[in-house]
Amino acid sequence: MKMKKSLQSKKINSFDPQVFLDTSGVARKVAEFRRGESIYSQGEAANSVMYVQKGGVKFTVVNGSGKEAVVAMFGPSDFFGEGCMAGQAVRMGTATAITPTTILVIDKNELLRVLHEEHELSDHFIGYMLAHNIRVEEDLIDQLFNSSEKRLARTLLLLARYGKQEQPDRILTKVSQETLAKMVGTTRSRVNFFMNKFRKLGFIEYNGKIKINKSLLTVVLHE
Repeated sequence: MKMKKSLQSKKINSFDPQVFLDTSGVARKVAEFRRGESIYSQGEAANSVMYVQKGGVKFTVVNGSGKEAVVAMFGPSDFFGEGCMAGQAVRMGTATAITPTTILVIDKNELLRVLHEEHELSDHFIGYMLAHNIRVEEDLIDQLFNSSEKRLARTLLLLARYGKQEQPDRILTKVSQETLAKMVGTTRSRVNFFMNKFRKLGFIEYNGKIKINKSLLTVVLHE
């Protein structure tokens, strides 16, 4: 019984959504976005799920007083906009390309059909959603209990995709200190201060692009 579960787990973990989407016949549209171009806006009708083929996307929310916060970042192999699958009628935030980005746009009804018919994709998609929910809970805990320095370190590691099964992207997609400040919930000047500190300590290398070294984990793990 344990062996069977192990084999099933291995199959799910090795599942490549890009390969599946290319071979399963699922109808989707390929969309290209320039850096800074809006993919969809807060308040628009939510009727499709997005899959990042290449590039990067930031997800922002604006409150009633006009304050904007970056609440998520997405990269290759990430789904986003999946709220429509649970009955979300309108987009709860704005998705913007942070670099030249290729998106697969899948109609929610088409994806629902495929999820019912293709159990392997269904397993992967459910696993992705569960991991996404765990990430949201971790973000809330991070905001409540950790210092802005530790939050920035964790954000950089997440952007570099440390903790993913595949090799992390040690060189970050271009992201501004202003965007990092919105993600961390602090000021740009504080982000600049900590980035310089991380660089001096050898945790990151910063010369136009940001290279994340594994030693940055010590900031997150230090009590």
